Amino acid sequence: VEALKHGGIAARANVKIRWVDSEEITPENVAEKLKGVDGILVPGGFGTRGTEGKIEAIRYAREEKIPFLGICLGMQIAAIAFARGVLGYEDANSSEFDPESSHPVIALMEEQMDLADMGGTMRLGAYPCRISPDTLMMKAYGKGLIEERHRHRYEFNNKFREVYMEHGAIFSGQSPDGTLVEAMEIPGHPFYLGVQYHPEFKSRPNRAHPIFREFVKAALEVKEKNS
Repeated sequence: VEALKHGGIAARANVKIRWVDSEEITPENVAEKLKGVDGILVPGGFGTRGTEGKIEAIRYAREEKIPFLGICLGMQIAAIAFARGVLGYEDANSSEFDPESSHPVIALMEEQMDLADMGGTMRLGAYPCRISPDTLMMKAYGKGLIEERHRHRYEFNNKFREVYMEHGAIFSGQSPDGTLVEAMEIPGHPFYLGVQYHPEFKSRPNRAHPIFREFVKAALEVKEKNS
């Protein structure tokens, strides 16, 4: 909430937040639930609660060209929504939610599989991220290497990376060695970005996080275009 307000300060806008319970969102009512919004943010979290509603909200944002920002679990849900809606993988999921899915686009890394202690599989704290040129990420940060804070266990499954790219997705942020996906976006959309980390942790009133600043700016542009 505070990071969105900081983004509003940087963009000279008053951000009004409409809270939507994702457990209440269905394919039948998503348009009504999200009617009139200028941007959609799906935040972090754990567990299966409300995930299907989040998938619908992200699908709606993608198809209706509404600025979208996914944070941590929000990025993972965006990857699932893309797999179902664009790639046609109807049972796509995270192995956290559905261990039997034949398309586990979000999963534990292979080196994590044998760790008995769940704390040992957690990616926690600051990690570096390499940003690709000519992307939303580069527009926001203006530099090729950043460091952001993480708190999650599951990752994008690299087995599916190639097919995502073939269908238009861009992995605009990666670990320096290229093994971990840190950010995913879709070109040709007003603003569609999912990040695996928590940018809100580093946002300040007098120094809005660049991702929140650009997200609010994109929402303002859509609002002005539709008014």
